[in-house]
Amino acid sequence: MTPAESGFRTGPLGLRTGAPALEDRALVRLWQAFMTARVTIALALLFVHGAMYVLTHVPATAWGVALCTVYLGVTLLTRLMRGAVHRGPSFSARWASTTLVDVLLFSALELLQVGSISYTPLYALPVLLASVLGSLRVAVGTAASVTLLLLCNAWRLGFNNSADLAPQFLQAGLTGAAFFMLALLVNQLAVRLAREQQLTLRSEMSERLQRQVNELVIETLGDGVLVVDTGGMVRVANPSARRLLGPGDAAPVAPFDLAAHAGWSSLRDLASITFECDADQRRELSIHHASENARALQVRTRLTVAPANASENLCVMFLQDLREVEARLRTEKLAALGRMSTAVAHEIRNPLAAIAQANELLEEDLHEPAHKRLSQMVRQNTQRLGKIVDEVLDIARVKDESGGNSYSRLNLDDALRSMSADWCQQSGQAQPLYLDLNAGTLAVSFDPDHLRRVLINLLDNAVRHAEPKPGAIRIQSTISPAKRGILRVWSSGEPMEKTVQQHLFEPFFSSQSRSSGLGLYICRELCERHQAVISYQRARRDGLGSDSEEGNEFSVAFRTDRVTLGAPTALQAELY
Repeated sequence: MTPAESGFRTGPLGLRTGAPALEDRALVRLWQAFMTARVTIALALLFVHGAMYVLTHVPATAWGVALCTVYLGVTLLTRLMRGAVHRGPSFSARWASTTLVDVLLFSALELLQVGSISYTPLYALPVLLASVLGSLRVAVGTAASVTLLLLCNAWRLGFNNSADLAPQFLQAGLTGAAFFMLALLVNQLAVRLAREQQLTLRSEMSERLQRQVNELVIETLGDGVLVVDTGGMVRVANPSARRLLGPGDAAPVAPFDLAAHAGWSSLRDLASITFECDADQRRELSIHHASENARALQVRTRLTVAPANASENLCVMFLQDLREVEARLRTEKLAALGRMSTAVAHEIRNPLAAIAQANELLEEDLHEPAHKRLSQMVRQNTQRLGKIVDEVLDIARVKDESGGNSYSRLNLDDALRSMSADWCQQSGQAQPLYLDLNAGTLAVSFDPDHLRRVLINLLDNAVRHAEPKPGAIRIQSTISPAKRGILRVWSSGEPMEKTVQQHLFEPFFSSQSRSSGLGLYICRELCERHQAVISYQRARRDGLGSDSEEGNEFSVAFRTDRVTLGAPTALQAELY
């Protein structure tokens, strides 16, 4: 159904801003009532004239029967016709012609004047019709026309009967005055009712628009919203609330009872406390489901102010997932910390370079071993501070760089082989690095410098935690069933604590005192920029001997632009 068919208008925001034309429907009902009255009067006139013709057989009564028959047909046709009806100062040919037909018919019956029947009261129908549907000018004009016809008829009757005209004119004048008063009063009442109807219509439209806006806001609100009555029945629940309440994909649709699910008992109790205390509440609750872990919520309640005639209040509950709240707070804190760290790093860089340069100049004049050891300690610590400053500034550079959509593809195995060799040469690693490259000719979309930084950070992290033995650090590349390239950096060693695993990729978090805690955070930022995913798991790998052993493994799942599968090149036990 289109908006025009449903009687609604669509606003610029897609909201239905109008209601069905209540005034038009009321006008149609009023018009049909008038037409029904005309049909009833036509039937009564036909019955009276028919009875008089049967009893008297006067020729005038035959003309009366004919006129009443025609009038009945016209009234029935008008009653059954459909079309627009207008009221007000604008001219409407439909009701104007109807009024004219009534006046002419009643005047013709007055001219026939069968018996002592007076048709003067029937003129009230066209006067009422013109007063209700037309303007004041039209109503007064109709009353004036009827008065003139009554005066002419009085003159005709007095002239034909050679009687005194004064009583006839007096009666016609009084009747005409009554019609004038009727037209004036009915028109004023009709105007007042039309004005009140317009105000009611505008109020209903405003209320409907406001209700639709409220529903739209509630539906799109990120926080969950529940409207609960005193019986624990949920009247309204937006999608966010259904997502927080429902286990998995199940989402109850309002209305529903909070007592229907055992996991919602805490919400029902909080609503009861809000009603009993008649005050707003704020709590942290847990929603328990058998199919998943408990979900922690932050709940705020508000009581509605009930009108004087309302039977009860309603409790509005605002639900927030505590994990999302904590994530937002953590993100804001990290953003503020990152801005502060970047500013501090810029301020430290120049004094640190001056200290390092001065230490090098002093080192040239030192000859005693103790002094050289002290100079070496200064050099090592300035290098450590310089590395921390570079890592802090790397975070800012990573955030300012553009996305990885425009990066060219690179062969994963070739890149890992080259970067691993460079890392072994530069780091002076004593233990050999074990490579297991099985990606073949797989091409991944990743900037080479960024991939090098990710791999070096993962290898540096592996060196700090791996056991000092051959095969303790391994690099593996594979192709997943979804045709995505996978990079794995595995290292032997004890498993990480769960508290450490929860904060692995957060900045400035490290389990070692001499680490800045930025390496894994930079890896995550670079992977997200290239639409890759980095993760950690405890994995078992085959050892160089016959036994397998568990270790810590970091995996990177790349976004693959194109996969060309040739013969896999397995570089087993390739040592540098």
